[in-house]
Amino acid sequence: MTKSEMIDDLQGQVEALESSLGGAIGVAAQFDDEMRRVQETFTTTGQGAARLERTLSSGVTRAIDGVVLDGMKLSDALKTVANSMIDAAWKAAVRPVSDHIGGMMASGAAAMFGSYTPFAEGGSFSQGRVMPFANGGVVNGPVNFPMRGGMGLMGEAGPEAIMPLARGADGKLGVRGAGGGSPVNIVMNIQSPDVQGFQRSQSQIAAQMSRVLGAGARNR
Repeated sequence: MTKSEMIDDLQGQVEALESSLGGAIGVAAQFDDEMRRVQETFTTTGQGAARLERTLSSGVTRAIDGVVLDGMKLSDALKTVANSMIDAAWKAAVRPVSDHIGGMMASGAAAMFGSYTPFAEGGSFSQGRVMPFANGGVVNGPVNFPMRGGMGLMGEAGPEAIMPLARGADGKLGVRGAGGGSPVNIVMNIQSPDVQGFQRSQSQIAAQMSRVLGAGARNR
C-alpha cells in the first residue's frame, strides 16, 4: 500500500468516526429531551398525587371522627371514604382541562378587549403604565381619565396641551412663562434748574418710576 493510499484510508476512517460521533450527539440530544419530558411528567404526577393524598386523608379523618365521636355506622363511614376517593379522582382528572380552558378564555378576552381600553393608544395610561404629566405634555386624541365623581374626557376636539401651574411672586396661580428673555432697560431723563427743585420732585419721580415698573412687570 502506497503512502497516498494510506492517507486516503486514514481520512476515510476519520470521516466515518465524525459521522458516528454526529449520530451519537443527536441520540444524546433526543435522550436529553425525553428525560426532560419524563421529569415534567413526574413533577405533574407528584403534584396530583399530593393533592389526592390530602383529599383522601381528609375523607378518612372525617370517617373516623364520625364513627368514634358521632356514632356513625361503619357502612356510612366507608361511604364517606369512597366519596372522598371519587371526588379526589374527579378533581385530578378535570383540573388540567379546566386550567387549560381557563387560560384560553383569559387569552382570548385580553386579545378581544385590549384594543378597546380608553388608554390603549396612549394618554394617562400606556400599556398598563401610568404616564406622568407633571412637566406637561400633549394629548393627541380623545382620552378618558378618572376624576372625583366620574370620568373626564380630554382631546375630544383635537390635540390638547397639559400645562403645569405655578404660583408667582404675587401669590397668583397660573402658567409660568419661559424665562431667559432679554433684560428691559428703562431710561428716565430728569431736568431740574437746581438741586432744590430736584429734591422737591423726588416723590413725583418715585411714583412715576413705580408705575412704569409695575406696567412692565404685568406685560412680561
